[in-house]
Amino acid sequence: MFETDLEAWSAPAVLALAVGLFVGCGKSPVRPGTSAEPVAGGPTDEELRARLTQEQYHVTQQCGTEPAFRNEYWDNHEPGIYVDVVSGEPLFSSRDKFDSGTGWPSFTRPIDESSVVERGDDSHGMRRTEVRSREGDSHLGHVFDDGPGPGGLRYCVNSAALRFVPADRLEAEGYGRFAALFPGASGAGAAEDGGGGPGGGAEGDSTSLETAIVAGGCFWGVEDIVRNIPGVVDTEVGYTGGTTENPTYETVHTGRSGHAEAVRVTFDPARLSYLDLLGWFFRLHDPTTPNRQGNDRGSQYRSAIFYGDEEQRRVAEQARAEAAASGRWPDPVATEIVPAGTFYPAEAFHQDYLVRNPGGYTCHYVRE
Repeated sequence: MFETDLEAWSAPAVLALAVGLFVGCGKSPVRPGTSAEPVAGGPTDEELRARLTQEQYHVTQQCGTEPAFRNEYWDNHEPGIYVDVVSGEPLFSSRDKFDSGTGWPSFTRPIDESSVVERGDDSHGMRRTEVRSREGDSHLGHVFDDGPGPGGLRYCVNSAALRFVPADRLEAEGYGRFAALFPGASGAGAAEDGGGGPGGGAEGDSTSLETAIVAGGCFWGVEDIVRNIPGVVDTEVGYTGGTTENPTYETVHTGRSGHAEAVRVTFDPARLSYLDLLGWFFRLHDPTTPNRQGNDRGSQYRSAIFYGDEEQRRVAEQARAEAAASGRWPDPVATEIVPAGTFYPAEAFHQDYLVRNPGGYTCHYVRE
């Protein structure tokens, strides 16, 4: 993306923009009247021209840029995922989309760190980092270091390089393994046929996503660390473990609802095991202080693991035993291990709080 004042550009830079000399683009851009080099096993240039709109072809194959505020997804707020318009590979989630004010779709991270590749781009008289899809080798846009939160990244992406798959269409279109990101969406449950097609996988496939629920004090700080663990796909803060139905932050904050501030973690077990995830959990908070974390006191700040099945219970017991034997804590580990009940998502204000409010309150850090 350009995002600069054309009047401040040098004459050669403006000329380069006008004639489409995209020097530095990751794949040699296609000049008018020429053909694209096909990706191995991918569609030919003729097939791409027939399948894509003129703008889609210009963006993905010629490193073009669509107009700001005049593109399909810059203001899209529907839940779902964004896939490569050429290859169909999953690239970004609506859970990581934010309003950057630039007029292009902006994300804090890819749906998976291996989904995109980055390459230096010296075109247009400036140094930028280009973002391309890994499988389709499509030009997507650029990544900048002025994004929100501790990650500080802003993936500025062309709508023309993307196709949006609504959450309630994930199973039908073969992206069932991402349904866990949107538990409230109709049609986002388990696929009847195991989910074929792009992003899918047979039932029991190692690419299926799993969910963990943990509590370790104020959920702002827990989520902020967990969301950056390699293999974590998504996080959501909420309330669980109590008896009050449909709790709010105000009711939980009284300490009388029985609920704990918790984080629901969606992760890829092929890249991060449940045991390793819990290893991180026991390092990011003090599990020896019942009903307290830092300056936060009350049962809502207790340390707890909410297991979904017997295997998770067994692994949780193992992780707690390993934490107790680590010598890291002088006092006994007090983490509860209890069956998971209803998880009530917290108010939107609390979701990704420290991403939107860098420097906000947290008492969490990772112990060595």
